[in-house]
Amino acid sequence: MQALATQTTEPISCNDSRAGKYLAFHLGSEEFGIQVLKVREIIGVQDITAVPRTPAYLKGVINLRGKVIPVVDLRMKFDLAEMEYTQRTCIIVVQIQGEHGQMMMGIVVDGVSEVLSFVASDIEDTPDFGQGVSTPYILGMAKGKGKVKILLDIDQVLTSHELKGLNALLQ
Repeated sequence: MQALATQTTEPISCNDSRAGKYLAFHLGSEEFGIQVLKVREIIGVQDITAVPRTPAYLKGVINLRGKVIPVVDLRMKFDLAEMEYTQRTCIIVVQIQGEHGQMMMGIVVDGVSEVLSFVASDIEDTPDFGQGVSTPYILGMAKGKGKVKILLDIDQVLTSHELKGLNALLQ
């Protein structure tokens, strides 16, 4: 009987950690979500200072109230076609957990839509895309409002190697 109780509670607790409020945004026609607790603010696109010899997806840095933070174009990071920024394009400032502690980062998205609440039953595990395809940055797939939203683990979107490079850039 005790083994049965363990089996029924493990998957629920795993799903429960993904349940909660998400900021929904889009890149082209795809919809994504990041946990609201990771979001610090949403700002319009401003002048981004390019940093030489950095990957194309690292647009540069901005000065946010006296603090220099890196800005990543999520569209380019995910190998989507580059697009002109519009009035709806914005920067979501997130706090991520790096190897050396917390750091702020801006992510450029095509637009922010709403805050959604997902319960555990709304979220499915990431499908297996086959050998050679690794998706550690995807928490799961949420079903809501007739569409599937890709829930991102924003701490995993950049690899530890990329985060080390960002930390070195900001030192």
